[in-house]
Amino acid sequence: MNYKLAVLAGDGIGREVVGEATQVLQQAARLYGFSVELEEGLVGGASIDEYGAPLTDPVLKLAKESDSVLLGAMGGPKWDGLDYSIRPERALLALRQQLGLFANLRPVKVFSALTSASTLKREVVEGTDMLVVRELTGGIYFGQPKGVTRLADGSERGVNTEVYTTPEIERIAHVAFQAARKRRRKVTSVDKANVLEATELWRKVVSRVHQEGRYEDVRLEHMLVDNCAMQLIRDPKQFDVMVTTNMFGDILSDEAAMLTGSIGMLPSASLGGKVGMYEPVHGSAPDIAGQDKANPLATILTVALMLRHSLNQSEAADRIERAVEAVLNSGYRTLDIQEKDCRAVGCREMGRLVREKIEFFKG
Repeated sequence: MNYKLAVLAGDGIGREVVGEATQVLQQAARLYGFSVELEEGLVGGASIDEYGAPLTDPVLKLAKESDSVLLGAMGGPKWDGLDYSIRPERALLALRQQLGLFANLRPVKVFSALTSASTLKREVVEGTDMLVVRELTGGIYFGQPKGVTRLADGSERGVNTEVYTTPEIERIAHVAFQAARKRRRKVTSVDKANVLEATELWRKVVSRVHQEGRYEDVRLEHMLVDNCAMQLIRDPKQFDVMVTTNMFGDILSDEAAMLTGSIGMLPSASLGGKVGMYEPVHGSAPDIAGQDKANPLATILTVALMLRHSLNQSEAADRIERAVEAVLNSGYRTLDIQEKDCRAVGCREMGRLVREKIEFFKG
């Protein structure tokens, strides 16, 4: 098998961590007898600097014609003064829309070796293993009307609109229930149905899909978003699959990320269309860009997600995940997860250590 992959490294530490991850991907291809053709493109701030836009038509065409997209982080203070319509992050929203990627999967697993790196007590986080399923192409980020207008008295008014339709909710609910069937068979649907009509509809439709979709083997519970934010800190092990709206998922998945000790540990997959897009959860971290301080593990684990969900190479994905855990168990840490009595390494060395362990493990 030959796979064509679009590699969009983005800004800040994006190029560093994506570089380590693509080396792991090429290693997996060699070990498991498939080939990958990597074609790079500029997105985000790098694209703005070069072409004046965060996403160009040729790069969008490349993404649509690829088997999968590997995306780095985008944005940074350099571009904060730009109009919202042309900021680096607009490339991410446009790619999700144009590729039809309505479901974002964010696994949150606390590695045993990192339980003490979390800011929470070991007994609270140890054993946490959940999946956040976030709706990606609807909700307040895309709803109309939106914008800032000047009022007659000279003041300004900002408007964003939370909008969800029945089909949008139905399809993300099916993703969550089907994912739960491969895990511990529990779905927590998160909303604010007590005050927001859009999420009152969300709760109603998710309940109907659960009943009419014959997911009786999966337990469904509903939880208000403020309570969910508290429960993630109080007892994260109660969650298996969490499904929620675009904005709530954006916030809760970052909160869940910190349970693991660092946002630099979490991968994500955006699915729903013909082409899947894969990216680490963390940001571009411009303050450490180019200093070999970044943690590449989230992007390496993102490659494992790509292998599993888009390239049908589950054995290779398992091998990469085992290698990451083995490196952590051996006491190696990047600065963001550094602990007493552990050896601090840089981005390149962490990537090399993972590749070394991948060679060690048998298929």
